Amino acid sequence: MTGFRRDGKYAAMAGHDINYLAVSGALGLLGRENEKPHPPWNIFADFAGGGAVLFQGVLLAVIARQTSGRGQVVEANMVDGSSYLATFPRMALKTPLGDKGRGNNLLDGGCPWYDTYETADAKYMAVGALEPQFFVALIKGLGLSGQGWEEKRADVARWPAFRHLIADTFRGKTRAEWEAVFDGTDACCTPVLEYPELESQPGREGDQRPVVTLRETPCLAVKQGAALINAAQYGQGSGIAGDGYVGQPLSPGSGGEGVLRDWVGWQSGREYEVKGGGLVLKDGETSKL
Repeated sequence: MTGFRRDGKYAAMAGHDINYLAVSGALGLLGRENEKPHPPWNIFADFAGGGAVLFQGVLLAVIARQTSGRGQVVEANMVDGSSYLATFPRMALKTPLGDKGRGNNLLDGGCPWYDTYETADAKYMAVGALEPQFFVALIKGLGLSGQGWEEKRADVARWPAFRHLIADTFRGKTRAEWEAVFDGTDACCTPVLEYPELESQPGREGDQRPVVTLRETPCLAVKQGAALINAAQYGQGSGIAGDGYVGQPLSPGSGGEGVLRDWVGWQSGREYEVKGGGLVLKDGETSKL
């Protein structure tokens, strides 16, 4: 795993998530019109374009091993990974869906009914009413039916005025009041929740669970006690202290040998040796998966 490409002009340079996004082209897609590009924490390049893409590569190599009988080196970098994740907006640059510049398109904040709006209590609602029937439900919930917006919504020239109208309307009620209006409807209008709320308000959609559900071989539970309800959905085991909201950092070298022993049965001195703080395979020539 590398940040920049190993064969590119930046190969010998230090970098971070924002730099990998920048040279991949993905960062240039993120942000409002007439504002500078905005980095999305380090979830795009580091964790998605890097870690998740590398993991996909490992899985592909495992599948390939079933026919070849051999392992192989899996290589990934965060520039190519980020560009891959941005495939849809990158291709949309060549179509009416995304050719209007950053912040002016349907899905990047340019469209009034695909955006976030502040409420009376300084919180936010998210709107994604793309299809006509969802748009009708949104207009009804906002109390704006009968004003012709259903027919005018495709007129881009009217978008600024419509955006101001929607913004003023949302500021007329608290987020909880808007939730009461839109919950159970097809308006594609939901609250913008924050993690402290999810942590302190049981029943919210974002309670921490395993990232995927494996019905036959459930993942480990994240939230303590949740597995007792439904292991297939919430995971198996007793859960993790902090219910997924408290980090459990490891120092370099901490737990690595135990994971190799428990997961794949490897032992130091047999399959690998510890050198310079790292684990080196004893054969020194080919990797094992």
